[in-house]
Amino acid sequence: MRIFILFIVAGGVFLIFLAGKRALRSRRRRQLTAMQFPQEWETILERNVALYRHLPEDLRDQLRNDIKIFLDEKRFEGLGGLELTDEITVTIAAEACMLLLNRENRYYPGLISILVYPGAYVAEENIPIGGGVYVEGPSVRLGESWKHGSVILAWDDVKRGALNAEDGHNVALHEFAHQLDQEDGLADGAPLLGKQSSYAVWAQIMNEEYKRLRADTGHHKKSALDKYGATNPAEFFAVATETFFEKPRQLKKKSPYLYAELEAFYKVDPAEWFNEEI
Repeated sequence: MRIFILFIVAGGVFLIFLAGKRALRSRRRRQLTAMQFPQEWETILERNVALYRHLPEDLRDQLRNDIKIFLDEKRFEGLGGLELTDEITVTIAAEACMLLLNRENRYYPGLISILVYPGAYVAEENIPIGGGVYVEGPSVRLGESWKHGSVILAWDDVKRGALNAEDGHNVALHEFAHQLDQEDGLADGAPLLGKQSSYAVWAQIMNEEYKRLRADTGHHKKSALDKYGATNPAEFFAVATETFFEKPRQLKKKSPYLYAELEAFYKVDPAEWFNEEI
């Protein structure tokens, strides 16, 4: 009985601690939201983040507030001799927060740090050669997302992708989409959707579009989606996210059901941000 009572007391103290922590975090976020967005950061967004220039003003306001919170809560680290600057951190934060607009912002709760290399970097990778056998070898990478708290990015590719909002290639959007996918602990192309009933429709449409991309890739047919999305369902979701934000009108025309699912998930309609006709 004594152990049981102690367990209840300890549990109550822990819950109080969590509630206090959440209250402090909420207060800090309100303070950040009330603070003026630095003009130097605004200049960086206008210069570096082409998508920002397409946003309606209400979404710009949201993005600026989200950036302030993201930069306050996440740790950035330069690797490979890279010296971090406001240009690097604000540009990356803007790309990350682009995926949070109009959503119940959770600010990537499992994400702790963003590690930034000056350019492409080499990592060891287990490469399958068949029969369940893997060979370890070097792999050149532009970015990756870890389930255990980190996103790694190559700055030169991040900047190149941010500057061009219409080519469908954006390593930052890609890797932060992986973070959303991994919030349930799995990298399977199915992020947290809220209602249980949403998963069946999501799975049906994503699977159909994934198989379609694999077929198109196998037959060398053009697609609005980059062929890298045919690698596996997780990469398909990340590539679809890039395309949704950067080539929305093409995606909406060629894959309307996929576009509708992504629109419902991200709660924005990027096709409205661009002036070109479908």
